[in-house]
Amino acid sequence: MDGELMRTIVAAIPLPVIAIGPDERIAAANPAAVALFGAGIEGRHHLLSLRQPGLQAAIAAALSEGRTGTARHVIPGPSQDITYRVTVAPAGDGHALLTFEDVTEAEQMGLMRRDFVANVSHELRTPLTALLGFIETLKGAAKDDPAARARFLAIMESEAGRMNRLIGDLLQLSRVEAEERVRPTERVDLQALLAGAVATLRPLAEGAGVRVEITGETGPLPFPGDADQITQVLVNLIENAVKYGGSGGVVTLHLAREQMPRGPGIRLDVIDRGEGIDAVHIPRLTERFYRVDGHRSREQGGTGLGLAIVKHIIQRHRGRMRIESERGKGSVFSVILPEI
Repeated sequence: MDGELMRTIVAAIPLPVIAIGPDERIAAANPAAVALFGAGIEGRHHLLSLRQPGLQAAIAAALSEGRTGTARHVIPGPSQDITYRVTVAPAGDGHALLTFEDVTEAEQMGLMRRDFVANVSHELRTPLTALLGFIETLKGAAKDDPAARARFLAIMESEAGRMNRLIGDLLQLSRVEAEERVRPTERVDLQALLAGAVATLRPLAEGAGVRVEITGETGPLPFPGDADQITQVLVNLIENAVKYGGSGGVVTLHLAREQMPRGPGIRLDVIDRGEGIDAVHIPRLTERFYRVDGHRSREQGGTGLGLAIVKHIIQRHRGRMRIESERGKGSVFSVILPEI
């Protein structure tokens, strides 16, 4: 095949594409491939740029046997590796054509799905194992022991409640993800929703010896939102502050106006004065099932999905969430929502 014609064909393909000639040198590379591998790639032996064994085997098969194949090619990056699926096909006259498709996100999503299924299985298996063990005990040694029976039934009720909360949060997460691209249009008042959330959690706060105070803006704060979902965000953040940061005795909910990149916004800071969170955990707090202290979270009735749900709700509202914390100095969970 004529070299100029090969360059014309390669340049017309939007994905990174490299053509290798019968002399095993790179005969042509389109702009996307040059951006990936650097200028001056044409004319080099392909081994200088494409060294991974699986890809080399696919190139050899295409050049010598006329066989089409695929291979993975991984390019190390500063924050994460980029993975390409490379299709290697014979292109006539002893040439081979390599097309690079970025599959990094697809592979990450697959890994997340596998992790998610494994986590759900683990979270359900633990209480189920406990329930089956207590049922077996109640049918045998403890069936005529009223005190043991009452104790075991209380534990079984707690474990069943834990499974019910987990299933409820999984369903809620699924609904939020399904609606994430549809922004709410109804106008709601953040001030009123916050007052309602505080009233709902007052018994919990009083039982923990925590005072919840609202400071900052005092008038109505209207914005486009889903009242039920925003209430869930508020309840989750305040409940977490009371449960895990309440050792400071006070949880402050501070309302303020803030300028966002696309216009005016409303910021809510949920401030506790508890033990704080190590910086290493902060980037992962909104991951599904990620817990700073798994044992304590389960004891408090947590499912490990609360902040993941919060993140998706805030994204649906085109808002942002910031988390700031320092060990021994408490935490600040900030939600910024657009007013228009």
